[in-house]
Amino acid sequence: MRRLLIIGCGDVMRRTLPQLVRRWRVMALVRRRDPALAALGVTQIEGDLDQPQTLARLSGISDAVIHSAPPPTEGKGDPRTARLLALLQRGKSLPRRLIYISTSGVYGDCGGARVDETRAASAKSARASRRVDAERRLRRFGRRHGGACRVSILRAPGIYAGDRLPLERLRRGLPLVRHDEDSHTNHIHAEDLGRACIAALAHGGANRAYNISDDSALAMGEWFDLLADRFGLPRAPRLPREEVRRAVPAMQWSFMSESRRLDNARMKRELRLRLRYPTVMAGIAAAGEITCSG
Repeated sequence: MRRLLIIGCGDVMRRTLPQLVRRWRVMALVRRRDPALAALGVTQIEGDLDQPQTLARLSGISDAVIHSAPPPTEGKGDPRTARLLALLQRGKSLPRRLIYISTSGVYGDCGGARVDETRAASAKSARASRRVDAERRLRRFGRRHGGACRVSILRAPGIYAGDRLPLERLRRGLPLVRHDEDSHTNHIHAEDLGRACIAALAHGGANRAYNISDDSALAMGEWFDLLADRFGLPRAPRLPREEVRRAVPAMQWSFMSESRRLDNARMKRELRLRLRYPTVMAGIAAAGEITCSG
């Protein structure tokens, strides 16, 4: 059975493990062993991307890698990705596939324009700039080892699921930007992002980026209004853009201040991915069922 190494076995990858373990011998880099992973048959390798001396066992052990570990929360680059790539190329053999989960934040603010993967990265926030650094390192790695290792980059927007909805923001009554100044936002259900990883393992192109987004076309306020109405919460107040900037935490504003509409045609055409939740309305409906039954 082919061997798959997961770097960053968080929420999205854990949702996908039941499908992955049927097709792969799955290994995961973990800081501490987790009985839930062991129960699924995942081989756990203890290590930390911030401690290079713990990573020696990663060299030459896998046929494919899914890298979903985020960059550090500070600094200009992504040394975690740099360390991982250095370890992978020290092995006797390289993985044939390397899938990286990035963010659509690498595009920066696009003024509401429709964005496909040919648009140049123009990250404005430090958080997104670290992702750009990771992508550049991965692309260089892919060019250097293109005949042996195919690198594919999945750019994900706002990830949601029934148990990861921003309902607390609505309960707190934090304001949103009024309709005429609002930003366009994009979403992907956590299960569909995991399924995109599986599709990329099979069909991802070499040094190819993919927007992993659903078909919804919403302003941010429309997204929160849908949530409020579905879960019986008050709709958020609407204020002028500058007033909202002063009223919300800086991290939230960094998301709210950027506007773009992702084109997912390449994802559908090349990865052959059919979304289980093609719109946020479908995902919210399923979330409501889970919430009511849970």
